[in-house]
Amino acid sequence: MSETLEKPVAKAPALKIVGTRPIRPDGADKVTGRANYGADFSMPGQIVGKILRSPHPHARIVAIDTAKARALAGVKAVITGEDFPDLASELVEGGEAASNMRDLALNVMARDKALYEGHAVAAVAAISSDVADEALRLIKVDYEVLPHVIEVEAAMAPDAPLLHEHLYTEGLEAKPAKPSNIARRHVNVRGDPEAAFASAEVVIEGRYTTAAVHQGYIEPHACVAAWAEDGRCDVWSSSQGQFMVRTYCAKVLGLDVSDIRVTPAEIGGGFGGKTTVYLEPVALALSRASGHPVKMVMSREEVFRATGPTSGAVIRVRLGAMKDGTLVAADVELKYQAGAFPGSPVGAGCMTALACYDIPNFAITGWDVVTNTPKVAAYRAPGAPIAAFGVESAIDELPLKLDIDPIEIRRRNAVRNGTKAAYGPTFQNIGYLDTLAAIGESDHYRTPLGPNQGRGVAVGFWFNVGGESTAAVHVAEDGSAMVVTGNPDIGGSRASMAMMAAEVLGLPIDRVTPVVADTASIGYSMLTGGSRTTFATGMAVTQAAEKIVADLRARAAKLWETSVDQVEWRDGQAHCLDPAKPDRKPLTLAALAAQSSRTGGPISAQVALNAQGAGPGFGVHVCDVEVDPETGHVTILRYTAAQDVGKAIHPAYVEGQVQGGAAQGVGWALNEEYVFDAAGRMENPGFLDYRMPVASDLPMIDAILVETAPNPRHPFGAKGVGEVPIVPPLAAVANAVRRAIDVRMCDLPLSPPKVLAAMDSRLD
Repeated sequence: MSETLEKPVAKAPALKIVGTRPIRPDGADKVTGRANYGADFSMPGQIVGKILRSPHPHARIVAIDTAKARALAGVKAVITGEDFPDLASELVEGGEAASNMRDLALNVMARDKALYEGHAVAAVAAISSDVADEALRLIKVDYEVLPHVIEVEAAMAPDAPLLHEHLYTEGLEAKPAKPSNIARRHVNVRGDPEAAFASAEVVIEGRYTTAAVHQGYIEPHACVAAWAEDGRCDVWSSSQGQFMVRTYCAKVLGLDVSDIRVTPAEIGGGFGGKTTVYLEPVALALSRASGHPVKMVMSREEVFRATGPTSGAVIRVRLGAMKDGTLVAADVELKYQAGAFPGSPVGAGCMTALACYDIPNFAITGWDVVTNTPKVAAYRAPGAPIAAFGVESAIDELPLKLDIDPIEIRRRNAVRNGTKAAYGPTFQNIGYLDTLAAIGESDHYRTPLGPNQGRGVAVGFWFNVGGESTAAVHVAEDGSAMVVTGNPDIGGSRASMAMMAAEVLGLPIDRVTPVVADTASIGYSMLTGGSRTTFATGMAVTQAAEKIVADLRARAAKLWETSVDQVEWRDGQAHCLDPAKPDRKPLTLAALAAQSSRTGGPISAQVALNAQGAGPGFGVHVCDVEVDPETGHVTILRYTAAQDVGKAIHPAYVEGQVQGGAAQGVGWALNEEYVFDAAGRMENPGFLDYRMPVASDLPMIDAILVETAPNPRHPFGAKGVGEVPIVPPLAAVANAVRRAIDVRMCDLPLSPPKVLAAMDSRLD
């Protein structure tokens, strides 16, 4: 079930395409197998590239002997870190956050040390997969095995094994005297928290932990790279941004971006995990060394061992409230794993932790900590689900202590229009209160529960972002239109781009063809991430379509020999308003296109912009569970998510984003985790042992789309929707289990043995 709550607007313009549910234009290709994904690309003369990875979580690379591998028949190239330039530290925008190019390059190929099991230390290119595998076995690496550290608090200890001798904690009052694994401290304070705690009538404290979890995209990383004799390079890869791939490859290899052309493949899932590069620079280096195009495809084990999960974390929360439930103070500490190099999403965690609440006094401290695990990558609202798990678990103890409804206690403390957010800005045009009301008034929330069952509520927030986008609209001779953008389609953005253009042009949706172009065919666009594409690229598409309309009006005016202000564009036609020319019949877009050579030539427009004003999103989730008292197994009985979406361009795909985020969050809460043995090796690098939820694990997830606060900065009121849905589920599930078993469980995942142990603890 899904429903939409709209705010009545007097004389709102009628929309004919936006808000409907057409079939996605790329759907047939994807369900029939015609769509080309990263591993589907091939080139004449291509060879196979593979990577040798460290078996140790922390080891100095004393020497690498590649002689036998190079001598093997069929081997065309062998490379190591010596084949890449040494880079200085440089922060470059390109992914969901700025990346340090030195660290990125060292993650692509290790130099002096391997910093996690799976760290790339060498690569080969050969005529077949079997020959490449044999070549990897012939490479001899002399390692000096070093002590390792996995858990975040262990890595923070003064005597912890040190990953980087040059790493000194930033964000302290003074530079520390010696290096450590703590890369940065984030601090945000408002008011006088300690004084407020002293006056609070109720204080809640808790320590919560989450394990590292992977994005779990079905398609592994894959690419084909070709380095031409003139130095020009081509890359075909599955990623969330072809311009990001171009930028990062150029930096890692010391090239100009003008030397690289990147063509985006279809993407079989990313969720933030494909906002960086792993294979592409290696494939290019192998192609340069071998003189052949090189194809590389990760195995599932490589994906788990060598690409970014999100952080495991420790969250400490202290809340102070009055007996009526009013929050007066909060103290939140977040400790996030960054993996082998600095850059966990703890900054975003700090910014989002209290974003749903109007608390006058608070202190938020975040720690970015390196560990001997794969460098973390973005995962859908990076950092926010972890922070929300801690805060929402603590918040949820208040209604239990004070006998207040869980929705009501959140409503009393909710941010509103005009509230200064904990991270700085003042909220405007937010529908958070309406999402709370939507859940509180839902049939789900009012349905009674049975034995061993519990209901949990949690809320979540994500900023949403805008950024740089380019879009072009071209009108063909038959009056159809092509919309060209630079953003890979992850969640149906082709459809939304075509719909917005069709709405402006007055065309049927099947007369608009969306195209995702390569880096040589459209202007720069930030990647698809941060819930930015429908907002930012959609704005560029809309403005380009509006330029087309202005051009069409001018052409019609020329044909009618009247002024352009006497021409109106309506329903895909030019209408003459000039009272002196009553005989002028409307001109369709097709008619104007057929005469384009007489009125100025091809009909085309392009817009490049840096979109500002992305509206933040809020979500409220309610989850019902049943806990088996004999096994501790948790069954999700019912799940409903309400979200402030501004205006849903394609409601079915918005519902899909809500449902997908909730499903991933449920897996994070109940099953998923990286498991390491005592030697620091991952024990479950595959979908058999890394337990992600499947259809049989979940009920239908009901989505309520709240459209009461459209974003005034977007032509159709859209807000990003992809990140918010994964923020509340961790806590919603945990809060439901809390009510089902009457024990607060603070450590994710809530696997059956843990839940059973918690239930047994009630008997002690």
